[in-house]
Amino acid sequence: MHVAINGWFWAQQSTGSGQYLRHLVANLKKVSPDLQLSLILPPHIQEPGDVPASVNIIKTRDFGLPPNALGIPPSLRRGDRGGNSRGLAKVFFEQRSFPRAARDIGADIAHVPYWAPPLSCPAKLVTTVLDVIPLQFPVYSRGPLTSLYTSLVSVAARGSNHIITISETAKLDIEEYLGIPEGKISVTYLSHDAGFHPRLGNERDAAVREKYDLPERFVLYLGGFDLRKQVNMLLLAYTYVAEADGDAFPLVIAGREPAWDDQLFPDLRKYSSKLNIDDYVRWIGFVDEEDKPSLYRLADVFAFPSMYEGFGLTALEALASGTPVVTSNALVFEEVLEDAVYMVDNAREMAGAIIALLIQQPLRETMINQGLALASKYSWRKTAQETLAVYEEVLRS
Repeated sequence: MHVAINGWFWAQQSTGSGQYLRHLVANLKKVSPDLQLSLILPPHIQEPGDVPASVNIIKTRDFGLPPNALGIPPSLRRGDRGGNSRGLAKVFFEQRSFPRAARDIGADIAHVPYWAPPLSCPAKLVTTVLDVIPLQFPVYSRGPLTSLYTSLVSVAARGSNHIITISETAKLDIEEYLGIPEGKISVTYLSHDAGFHPRLGNERDAAVREKYDLPERFVLYLGGFDLRKQVNMLLLAYTYVAEADGDAFPLVIAGREPAWDDQLFPDLRKYSSKLNIDDYVRWIGFVDEEDKPSLYRLADVFAFPSMYEGFGLTALEALASGTPVVTSNALVFEEVLEDAVYMVDNAREMAGAIIALLIQQPLRETMINQGLALASKYSWRKTAQETLAVYEEVLRS
């Protein structure tokens, strides 16, 4: 079996799509050494790093298209949905260059590991849809061209031979919003990297603390700042934590800040000032991938108030690092994280959960142990095995 994989996100390893792509490719070769695997890359990736030696690298032709010819607003060109995410060059690669390359190398299966399959493909088509956020939350599809792109990939997804997604929650959303029947959708859970561990690699922790000027003890948020992440709820919760002991346990907020625009990206710095908690909040900006395990380990609590995720990988990474986690009561967290996290309904409850995990040692130890046990259930090897099973089923059908 010869599988061609769309490699658009290979160089964006700090994004969810990039992490998924890299771990999937590496582990597919581990579980099936005889699998013929070709990574088809867009022309802007000249020197792809960390590609397994046994994976064929196929580079596509550069047609000189501007990366953002669709005129996407700057505020939508950040984070997981950012950079080159929806430029004309990307659409051209998805709809023409990738399927043609799959045809030219004689691939049996073409796998697009994110929600942007071609309308027509000579090979049998498998598409991974991590979430359908632009359909659930229309603010993520602002503007006619962005809306048009969402419509394009929605129609194309319905033409796939099979859909892979990353949680049962996301599967139900795909059924509802894309109208794809249950039998054409398979769930393959994600996993954390082996580097997220309570002890392995902790010799780097002191250097990471110094690099980001981290306090001795702190509560951590790491992630995006768009509306659904509900960082505003965490800031409101911190008005209560600050009253209790904000000086001893400041809130560290990590992640590249967007251009605050008050709609998709509410101005959280302004909100923090309005709440009068600036003295207790530290913004450390973008964190390098290799520093994230240490950042989780150094934190006393990881707070993740997001109202919706396809999976919730950052929370799982924190659990695997031995850090207790507080989340919202989003359905996907009940599914994926089970009883290993402290789930809350509102800012007041979030504050209470954070304070409890900071001061109640028996509760803290229980949650840490439950988190480590849960994290051990997930593995990228299992993700690859289940993905391979989908390829085999599609090839037989």
